[in-house]
Amino acid sequence: MDKTLTTAATGLSAQQRFVEVIANNLANVNTTAYKKVRPEFQDLLYETVRPMGVTAASGVEPLPDVQIGSGTELVATTRQFAQGTITETGNMLDLAINGEGFFQVLRPDNTIAYTRDGSFTVNRNGEIVTSQGYFLEPRITVPDNATEIRISRDGIVTAILDGNQADEREIGRITLVRFVNPAGLRSVGDNLFLATNASGPPIEEQPGTNNTGELIQGHLESSNVDLVQEMVNMIIAQRAYEINSKSVQTADTILGTAVNLKR
Repeated sequence: MDKTLTTAATGLSAQQRFVEVIANNLANVNTTAYKKVRPEFQDLLYETVRPMGVTAASGVEPLPDVQIGSGTELVATTRQFAQGTITETGNMLDLAINGEGFFQVLRPDNTIAYTRDGSFTVNRNGEIVTSQGYFLEPRITVPDNATEIRISRDGIVTAILDGNQADEREIGRITLVRFVNPAGLRSVGDNLFLATNASGPPIEEQPGTNNTGELIQGHLESSNVDLVQEMVNMIIAQRAYEINSKSVQTADTILGTAVNLKR
């Protein structure tokens, strides 16, 4: 009965983690450019009760082995980088990437991080930064007398000065990066990712080339969380948790019966 209890316990633990992943996805349903996470489970070691090839009787074909599993465990959480819905905001510094690319931003520790969140603003020095204040790389500074910012689909940033439409000046270019395996990126919060050996190094590209994606000014990418699917997953996890709880109760009942037989 001890094996039944421990096996059921692994199921309870795994389903609890499943619920936690779902809860995090649901919590970020309105987070700009959030990418949903999918849990990956695998079975544990098997105990061979009877090895393969044992003959039940003379002249009878060998019987298959008998194996009893030890349960399950969560082995990975995989981020799904499917494109989210692109929504118009009207803000001239809001940028959506329609493709596979990432913006590059400079963190306070001077490391480069990557994000799909294009909700940019201008700091007191006129530099384009994220909503957390991280610099967009390459650095772009907006002139004090700029009255309008225009960003082309291929990343060219121009400013209209003093409201004069004839005075349009290029002030910088936005480049994007892509990864061979974006699912290998490591999340560090603030909608940021860091490159890892699993993701491969960043490949810098001009927007609109090599599937990096074009920039769409005045728009933001929404979270790619599917509310209906997450609610279905929640029900599945809840039912699985209940079933594993029932296994614990059943094992406890059988164990209690066995103890009573010895009295």
